Amino acid sequence: MDIRTLVKVTSRAWSLDILALMHAGTIGRQSSLLSASKAGRTALTQSLNHLIDIGLMERNPGHGHPLRPEFRLTPQGAEIAIFADKIKRVVSNPCEQHLLRRAWNIPVLVVSQKPRYFTDIRNDLLSITDRALSQSLKQLEAQHWLLRKIDPDIRPTRPLYQASNVGACISQAISL
Repeated sequence: MDIRTLVKVTSRAWSLDILALMHAGTIGRQSSLLSASKAGRTALTQSLNHLIDIGLMERNPGHGHPLRPEFRLTPQGAEIAIFADKIKRVVSNPCEQHLLRRAWNIPVLVVSQKPRYFTDIRNDLLSITDRALSQSLKQLEAQHWLLRKIDPDIRPTRPLYQASNVGACISQAISL
């Protein structure tokens, strides 16, 4: 999986959860995905439609009622669902699960495997805004998934960011 695909997958809150649940064997009906993920109906529907749009899921032809369709993973979706399942297994604390649903957190962790400056991270994630990157860095640092260290040898001083603890495990699970 490349970084662009990862950004597309994580741009909807429940996409990663849906892929992990489908990989784990949850039936691809909206009701079973709703109960397993504990997502809201609208948010789950938007994430399902997003996964269909990017070609990772499809409606299962010949199954389900037109108003209650059944979904299945495409071959590309099955490959990415393996990564989604690895990520979900790394984060065992339910209080930390919400960080996985933030749009930029996982891509930021992946590009921060090695110590990186803010501009290096921004350049690797082409479509991220400064504000979105700043918010992600603060959230990840507050949860201790990202280590922020000031490099005293460089003037003006600039912080270096690197994935740590659970964040390092997530970035290694994907390892682009």
